[in-house]
Amino acid sequence: MTRTRFLDRTTPPHIVTLVLIAGLSALNMNMFLPALPAMAEDFGTGYATIQIAISGYLAGTGVLQLIIGPLSDRFGRRPILLSGIGLFLLATIVCIAATSIEVFLLGRILQTTLIAGFVLSRAIVRDMVPMEEAASMIGYVTMGMSVVPMIGPILGGVLSDLFGWQANFVAILVFGLVVMGVVWLDLRETNDNRSSSFSAQFRAYPELLSSGTFWGYTLTSTFASGVFFAFLGGAPFVGSTLLGLSPTALGLYFCFIAFGYMVGNFLSGRYARRIGTGTMMLVGGFIGLGGIFLTGVLFLGGLESALAFFTPMFFVGVGNGVSLPSANAGLVSVRPHLAGSASGLGGAMTIGGGAFMSALAGAVLTRETGIYPLLAVMSAASLAAIVSTLSIIGADRRLRTRLAEQEG
Repeated sequence: MTRTRFLDRTTPPHIVTLVLIAGLSALNMNMFLPALPAMAEDFGTGYATIQIAISGYLAGTGVLQLIIGPLSDRFGRRPILLSGIGLFLLATIVCIAATSIEVFLLGRILQTTLIAGFVLSRAIVRDMVPMEEAASMIGYVTMGMSVVPMIGPILGGVLSDLFGWQANFVAILVFGLVVMGVVWLDLRETNDNRSSSFSAQFRAYPELLSSGTFWGYTLTSTFASGVFFAFLGGAPFVGSTLLGLSPTALGLYFCFIAFGYMVGNFLSGRYARRIGTGTMMLVGGFIGLGGIFLTGVLFLGGLESALAFFTPMFFVGVGNGVSLPSANAGLVSVRPHLAGSASGLGGAMTIGGGAFMSALAGAVLTRETGIYPLLAVMSAASLAAIVSTLSIIGADRRLRTRLAEQEG
């Protein structure tokens, strides 16, 4: 790979740029989470309605990814990414100025154009390096990005307590302007093999959907992400309503899962190339399931506290950080010439599943049921991710056996 120089478009994009792009997506997802109960009160609505700011956003990004991937394969990564960030900045201004829940949710749905950063950062990495190295590089990118989920909820909780929930979106706007400037100065076009037409990319979807390997990687990504999105959908209710935490305190407790994600991504960056994507996904699935199980054991044992709920989520973060880079690298490598479309289609399924998990977690939680419905949803998603990974490993072994028999 050609050596990169930061803010130099004559070289491939620097890893710092990719981290900032992914970091902005993470900040927009979780910075305002500690303020959700206060936002519901300010707009005079229930928690299930304000939670659409998460589940509705996820659903919108899922649909949009179906378009962004093919667009980038046809017109290039750079113009689509810059357009997506620009529209996102305008939508953030709508959120800041909103005086009703309807206008706020409209702005929030319009913010979905930022998903271009999530989709295209993976496709850009795949443009630059082969699959196993892509898994390693995606791991390092998301490790750097995961600093944002650690800082975001803390900063969001403090800003909400001091200045109101709107301050969260002002901070997101400022960071978005910085990222736009960096992308403009650093990101050169990496798609040197553009498709002949936009419609050709949609006609390529059956090629991807007919691949069992693509489905395996995508389902692993969908269910593994679903564990995290279920947590995002339910944790604000658990923290504020069941455990009585303030927005600032809730933001601090979100650090556990974010720090775990950073650790997991470090491990992925260090070992994915050496160990292989299948093993990384399987190990990550079992680590995450262990964290969920530990939370249930602590609560059943009578330790019903914020520490007992949030501390084991560190292992859920580690599990996701270990498994997701390999799953994402795998799904964009099934058909390398369709990396953008694969990233968009796989991402749409992943985010669509995440939207469902997030909405489900928000809907099943009540004061009477406690945390157990949330743990059930997270456990089911974690087990499904493990089963999907085992199917990939089994298919790979069968393929290797057939090849060995043919050679023999």
